Amino acid sequence: MDKYFHSVTLDADRCLGCTNCIKRCPTEAIRVRDGKASIISERCIDCGECIRICPHHAKRPVYDSLSLLKNYKYNIAIPAPSLYGQFSNLDDIDIVLTGLKGLGFDDVVEVAAAAELVSDATRLYMHDKNIKKPVISSACPAIVRLIRVRFPDLCENVLPLKAPMEIAAQVARRKAAQEHPEFSEDEVGVFFISPCAAKVTDVKSPIGADSSSVSGVLAISAIFAELASQMTKVKTPEPLSESGIIGVSWAGIGGESSALLREQYLAADGIENVIRVLEGLEDEKFTDLDFIELNACAGGCLGGVLTVENPYVARARLKRLRKYLPVSCAHMEEKEIPDDMKWTEELEFVPVMELSGDLGKAMEMMGQIDEISAKLPGLDCGSCGAPSCRCLAEDIVRGEADITDCVFILRERVQTAASALSSIGMINHNGKEGE
Repeated sequence: MDKYFHSVTLDADRCLGCTNCIKRCPTEAIRVRDGKASIISERCIDCGECIRICPHHAKRPVYDSLSLLKNYKYNIAIPAPSLYGQFSNLDDIDIVLTGLKGLGFDDVVEVAAAAELVSDATRLYMHDKNIKKPVISSACPAIVRLIRVRFPDLCENVLPLKAPMEIAAQVARRKAAQEHPEFSEDEVGVFFISPCAAKVTDVKSPIGADSSSVSGVLAISAIFAELASQMTKVKTPEPLSESGIIGVSWAGIGGESSALLREQYLAADGIENVIRVLEGLEDEKFTDLDFIELNACAGGCLGGVLTVENPYVARARLKRLRKYLPVSCAHMEEKEIPDDMKWTEELEFVPVMELSGDLGKAMEMMGQIDEISAKLPGLDCGSCGAPSCRCLAEDIVRGEADITDCVFILRERVQTAASALSSIGMINHNGKEGE
């Protein structure tokens, strides 16, 4: 798999070089050069913040199409619980799940049910006295990637369990193998109905495992209209739902944390708030916490860039829907966490922001950056195409920019040159007059 596969792409034809995106990127992965934005691939964590902020729709998410179902003989949908919040007046999850079968899926396995299994496994994991606390949720792939590139000291804190999407895919494949042995594993397609682009990256280039059990990722926004149409045709929904309040609550911020039945937890959403929490955690400000739930999108998965409804409206809808649900339906039978729920690879720091692999060279470059930064105005206006003056200084040292990219430095030099030329002109003029 491509080490730097990305589900967030740039349409250069739509980009007007407005610099809105560079100020919001949490890893300083975007630059604007020659009037067009560019994404530094190794720094991008596919959080989708640039998609959300771009007024010209130049940043676009990559996801699969329903036509991909034709490549498999037996197809299973694994919908995210955030899907349920997209529909008004919904009082029965089975209507949504039956509607998915109307789209061409042969079966449906809820990610919400898998979330309940992950909650059980997390509670078991938290009983281990040797783990490093507070434990940070690994459910949001954008957050895991953010920690991996920007907060190396926190890698040990990340929960080494697979996300509900992956567990649901595993359950779906086992179910298909038991009920339909006539199909080989390659003939079974498992498709995640996703609220965010980061999940596409998590399937194509997973962290914590060498491969994913998911065949493809469909955007909620892409199938919403057709699914809504299919739902209107459902007269008697099939009894397909196997999730309760705990699983469905994972769609919004705080749902995962509350399922642990512990009081010492913190839940934060929105990438800027998340960064502040991680910085505080790095400074050991949260020593009394057991668990931290972090979501890159405001409102949790309900705020993903591939959803269609306002996250606060969707959250209110889920609150009403939960009235009709039991507390929990899916439970782990094992007293220990099964191996297939655990990460097979440890989370390791990826030094994409290092200046150089050579410490001496890195220190020298750091000194140059400090020297150049002192010459810059320190306004962090973004007019140069970098998110801050220090980023511009770093780009200059790396040979990717020039100090005159700063409009203030350029203006000073132009004014200085104009004054010099004016002085020369006056001298020449005065000289001619004297003759």
